[in-house]
Amino acid sequence: MCSRKSLVFILVFCSANVWAVPHIGYLYPAGAKQGTTVKITVGGQDLRGANKLHISGEGITASVIQSARQPNNLQKEQREYITKRLKELKAKKLNETSGAGYNAIIKKKNAKRKDKTGKAEVKDEAVIKREKMMVDRIVRLPLLYDLDNKSVRELEHVKNILFTPRMMKQINSQLADLLLIEVTVAPDTVPGSYELRVGTKSGLSNPVVFQVGTFDETSELEPNGQDHNLEGRIQKTAAKPKPNPIEIPVVVNGQIMPGDVDRFQFAAKQGQKLVIEAQARSLIPYLADAVPGWFQATLTLYDQKGKEVAFTDDYRFSPDPVLFYQIPKDGKYELEIRDSIYRGREDFVYRISIGQSPFITGMFPLGSRQGAKAVAAIEGWNLPGKSLTLDTRPGGKTIRKINWYKDDRFSNFVPYAVNQLPECSEAASNDTIKKAQKVSLPTIVNGRIEVAGDVDVFRFDAKAGQKIVAEVYARKLNSPIDSLLRLTDASGKALSFNDDYVQKASYLHKDVVGSVTHHADSYLLADLPKDGTYYLHLSDTTSHGGSSYGYRLRISRPIPDFDLRIIPSSLFMRKGGTVPIKVHALRKDGFDGEIEVVLKNDLAGFRIDGGIIPAGTGSITMTLTAPRKLSDRTLALQFEGKARVGEKTLVKSAIPADDTMQAFLYRHLMTAQKLIVAIKAEKWAANKITLTNKTPIKISKGKDVKIRTEIQIKKQILKELQVQFRKPLDGFAIDDVAVMGDGLEFTLKVDKKLEPGFKDNLIIEVFREFMPPKKQGSNKPPKKTRYSVGFFPAIPVEIVK
Repeated sequence: MCSRKSLVFILVFCSANVWAVPHIGYLYPAGAKQGTTVKITVGGQDLRGANKLHISGEGITASVIQSARQPNNLQKEQREYITKRLKELKAKKLNETSGAGYNAIIKKKNAKRKDKTGKAEVKDEAVIKREKMMVDRIVRLPLLYDLDNKSVRELEHVKNILFTPRMMKQINSQLADLLLIEVTVAPDTVPGSYELRVGTKSGLSNPVVFQVGTFDETSELEPNGQDHNLEGRIQKTAAKPKPNPIEIPVVVNGQIMPGDVDRFQFAAKQGQKLVIEAQARSLIPYLADAVPGWFQATLTLYDQKGKEVAFTDDYRFSPDPVLFYQIPKDGKYELEIRDSIYRGREDFVYRISIGQSPFITGMFPLGSRQGAKAVAAIEGWNLPGKSLTLDTRPGGKTIRKINWYKDDRFSNFVPYAVNQLPECSEAASNDTIKKAQKVSLPTIVNGRIEVAGDVDVFRFDAKAGQKIVAEVYARKLNSPIDSLLRLTDASGKALSFNDDYVQKASYLHKDVVGSVTHHADSYLLADLPKDGTYYLHLSDTTSHGGSSYGYRLRISRPIPDFDLRIIPSSLFMRKGGTVPIKVHALRKDGFDGEIEVVLKNDLAGFRIDGGIIPAGTGSITMTLTAPRKLSDRTLALQFEGKARVGEKTLVKSAIPADDTMQAFLYRHLMTAQKLIVAIKAEKWAANKITLTNKTPIKISKGKDVKIRTEIQIKKQILKELQVQFRKPLDGFAIDDVAVMGDGLEFTLKVDKKLEPGFKDNLIIEVFREFMPPKKQGSNKPPKKTRYSVGFFPAIPVEIVK
């Protein structure tokens, strides 16, 4: 038996041999039309060696064409090669349309490159080799793919992107790796948003939005930031290629670089009711290193004389602007998009739809009772009808989405809520205590703040000591209301009030949607002091109102409940391997019970360890272990949580999500459509690592405990293994690691400050650290090598007396 001390490392990934997990920063373009095949650039980090693409939904296939690395600066050889190729291709294209005269001009210019003796420039082998190396590095850039089939205008675009100085452009390693992929969308693919992931030998990337539409699509061609006076172009720009006017309806794809302004011309006819909708933040919800944390686009529309006729920088509280404009007369118009403060980068990607699209600006009611027949009235632009039938079938999500779709026309998606409580509608003229609308509890009131300054008042009877909950669903359902709730007694005395209700742990926001940053919906829970009549006052803090200012107000006793978010939404595993997953419990109405997390309809044989979220705990890390006999494939797993509340068992789906950062600090649980597991293509399964202790391990306060394990690995390697916490856990340390039989034994040291009742999971990783043999013929001493062997299944621990 050999023994040694094991260091407890503070950092999660301190090994030089840790897999580099791929990360996608952007797609460009970020979508395509039904029935088309498009080339798309994927920008991100650690994308080299990508061998698989995963797209959620049916009817979309994709493949990798080539990969490249974004150059920091173009070398002399690279610039010369690109310049020469562009000139040759431009000459060829112009000759096809303008005759052979253009070739003579090119030959004359090339003749100037000969030396003074009239001989061609002679290059030695070293120079030729360097030039070839430089060219090989650059030709795989997505921008240079298939140059032969680009138009003169597209060649000019390539030149402008590569050679035109871009002020304030900064090198960003998070976007340095590039993939060129090909995506094919079937003609019957349902329009909407899908998720694309990139798989490499090292991992599975985060999901990014890929949209499918019904309009023809085009992409911007630089330069396209010209003067927007369409009647008075200055003559000196006439020789430059001008942007071709686009034909509407259309989806325009583009990228905004620092200080960039993109403009697009189109013709429109009198009476057309144009909806110009920009998708920017909806494509990339959060940017970790930019304030306010997303691309804040603005849209401006100019008429034929260059006069601004419409402008918008948002749509209500959404950063993605939507511009509505009815064309007053036939003519040419120009649309401008830019960042509100002239920032820009490759991941400032946008999609703008321009046309007479149907767009829902308001819906009422904003939901219905589960299982009830529900028809909502809608209003907006270019709508074919005035109502939509809501899906209220049991078993779905609380917040669902609906849109209008027929043939090649589809509207924006609007959210609505489905609950189980009785419902009623707000009555008119209930704006004072005297006119308060009486409601019976429990209930959900569907109402509106119909005019500016309106206050809706509801009264109910209750007993002393009774708890009451009032909750507004408005902002979560895209209503512009910034609600304020006040609870008063019959005399008008305020007992409780709430403006914005925020659930968060430190800087991690835990809203159910994931994309809300202004938590404008109100929530209050109050103890009623005596028998009597009480009043709830609901208003908008900005004193705004209108037909679109709808809300759903729940008034009831506390209904203990919870939602679950499981991160990350992309997992990469070996056969038989174990990975950590974190589950967040979004507790409601005072629920603090224990929650069991289980796999739902798992046919492959995965296993969860440590799948109990202790009572009162907001989150816990557990582990998922893959079966040892599983082929190389991709699966979508579903999880659910179960909890006892009184005599009932609550069962809730665990929604996949990713912990994303906004503007250097704030974090959000951004929901994903699916949790995808990719099984690594290897012949052998992962090393089997098991715990021999019975779990949960119950530890007396202040006492240490021995942990014994078995590890399926060669005997001679056991003594080279180390163990460490994936993340440091207050009050615990690892000591006295020793080889014992077919595994390791170590002491789990426990701080006396941990009180009885403490429960958590220990996530421990096993590393091998060794000195490889010296390479033959090398004078350099070998460097110590360290790599991860795998994780133990989660170890539940409990402090007892």
